[in-house]
Amino acid sequence: MSETRHNWTKEEVMEIYNRPLMDLLYEAATVHRKYHDPNTVQVSTLLSIKTGGCSEDCAYCSQSARYDTSVKVEHDMMTVPHVKAQALRAKASGASRVCMGAAWRNVKDGPEFEDVLEMVRTINKLDMEVCCTLGMITENQAQRLAEAGLYAYNHNLDTSEDYYKEIISTRSYEDRLKTIENVRKTSITVCSGGIIGMGESLEDRASMLVALSTLNPQPESVPINALVPIEGTPLEELPPVEVWDLVRMIATARIVMPETQVRLSAGRTQMSPEGQAMCFFAGANSIFAGDKLLTTPNPDINADMQMLKALGMRLQKPFETHPHPTTVEACDSQFPSLGEKPKWSRPTHTIERNQEKYKIKK
Repeated sequence: MSETRHNWTKEEVMEIYNRPLMDLLYEAATVHRKYHDPNTVQVSTLLSIKTGGCSEDCAYCSQSARYDTSVKVEHDMMTVPHVKAQALRAKASGASRVCMGAAWRNVKDGPEFEDVLEMVRTINKLDMEVCCTLGMITENQAQRLAEAGLYAYNHNLDTSEDYYKEIISTRSYEDRLKTIENVRKTSITVCSGGIIGMGESLEDRASMLVALSTLNPQPESVPINALVPIEGTPLEELPPVEVWDLVRMIATARIVMPETQVRLSAGRTQMSPEGQAMCFFAGANSIFAGDKLLTTPNPDINADMQMLKALGMRLQKPFETHPHPTTVEACDSQFPSLGEKPKWSRPTHTIERNQEKYKIKK
């Protein structure tokens, strides 16, 4: 029976991942039942509050300004009333968590960040968990989000540190870890995971899980995404992820991070209800519902609810795993804006396939 450890090795994780599938599923399901209600799933909604125009060169992302994709750049951020309306709609559909994403490299102090803080306050007062993914943030910015009532901050590692250099050249792996460290200095829970199907090796998948599981404490939330190839991006021609790979990844994550909420995230449109059920059995206890995951397709909410009903799954209520944060109004903040415009590191290497797509954009 797995206990929470922070010293997993790549060899140990590889051994777990490569076990006969029935043995792997049995152990993962046993661990899952020890730490979680196996018949409960959290439904979350992912909302793009600022779409496209990102300066980063993430090879998988349709929102990069460097690639010629179908994503329409929205120069104005979504308004607070619009976000509230979307949150209420999600809540009525059964979602207990709203994650807001902005296509930023990092947060900069100013009017847009003030609007995000107000969005967090607004959704938290609706008795919903609020998560944000806004790029890299400083400690002060993390403290201000915590005051506003942010429940979780998402900042994915994406892949292993070695393979990361084949996917992104505009921000460093160390800066991702630094952002998680800044979040850890607050009451905000950490959401960090990755993507499989980007051409990485099984060793890279194991290394990513080692990087996540050796964090102390481990992330409260780990999204496992299957690549959704987007036309115009450097990874557009990669084949779909096999359902077995996704099941193995979720099962392994469950064993090495037993207390973590493992989230079955992008790529569900390629999966049958039976494949998703196997992921729940393997230890996934959350899905994202709604028309889109930021800009990529996602199953219809009604189809998701029918699937969960057929499986006899209960919808997880907000704040079942961690307390409801208190909202501090802007006028009472103990962490005023420092006017930060931080300059995070920029690696010096280039990625040939990213550059080729960049040439088309130019």
